[in-house]
Formats: sequence, C-alpha cells, structure tokens
Amino acid sequence: MDGSIVRKAIKGDDEAFYYLINSNKEQLYRIGYSYLKNKDDALEAIQETTFRAYKKIHKLKNPQYFKTWLIRILINYCIDEQARRKKISSFTNNNVSSIEYDKDDKLVVEAVIEKLKPKYREIIVLKYFEDMTISEIAYLKECPEGTIKTRLSRALERLRNILNQGGEYNNV
Repeated sequence: MDGSIVRKAIKGDDEAFYYLINSNKEQLYRIGYSYLKNKDDALEAIQETTFRAYKKIHKLKNPQYFKTWLIRILINYCIDEQARRKKISSFTNNNVSSIEYDKDDKLVVEAVIEKLKPKYREIIVLKYFEDMTISEIAYLKECPEGTIKTRLSRALERLRNILNQGGEYNNV
C-alpha cells in the first residue's frame, strides 16, 4: 500500500480515502461475509467500517498499517454484530417466544417493544440491547434493584403474551 496515499487520506483527502477503501473492498467483503454469513450483512459491515474509518483516520499513527487497521475495524464490527444477534436471538428464544431470529423477527420484536409502556420499554432496551446489568440499570434509573427485576419480569411477560397471541397488543 502506497504510504503517500494513506498520508493524504489522513490529512483529509477524500479521493485518497475513497481509493484506499475501493482497493480493499473485495478483501473486506470476504472477511465480512466469513463472519456474518450473509451478503447484505457483509455489505452493511463494509459500509459501517468505511464510516468508522473515515471518522477516525486522523488518529492512524502509522500509514503502513492502514490495511491492518481497516480490517481490525471490520472484524470488531462483525464481532459486535454477532454478539448483538446472539443476544437478540437468545432474548427472543429464551424469554419471549420460540421463534428463530431473522430480520423480520427482529422487526416484530422491536415493534412490540415500542408498544410497551415506557417504564417497561426502557428496561428491555437497557438490558437486552445496551447490555446493561440489573445493578447498572438500577443505578441509572435511581431505583432499587428489586424494582428493576420486577419491571423486567413484567415486561418480558407482556412481550411473551403479545408474541404468542400473534402480535395483538392493547395498552401493554
């Protein structure tokens, strides 16, 4: 990789940055696909990687490591995405329903969560989407842990009931 192009990109040259991304796109796709096992998800990973790299390129200290740095960003994104999927899959399978995770299921779960009362919705989002512990949520909400556990239990019960009834919800 030509270090002068990387240095130009670090200094803010958008064309140089585009050239660098374009020259690595096939390898990025292969890596993204190997982690995420889906064409669309791999492309989304490349898009997110490009965005993150563009925002942080000024922090790259050694231009000769650009490719390694870019791949590390991609791998970190893919690992985070896998963990998020696993958490959502675990959430839907263990706590709500025995549906298998895919994008449609995620949309259904998110739509149902949006219909919950705010005090329940917040707990679900903080626990399962932001990966916070009960103690962290209690501290954040300035409530006892027991209150958070009760709200979480009630929220999960409401979600379970809604999803088992085919998505019909009234003032949950």
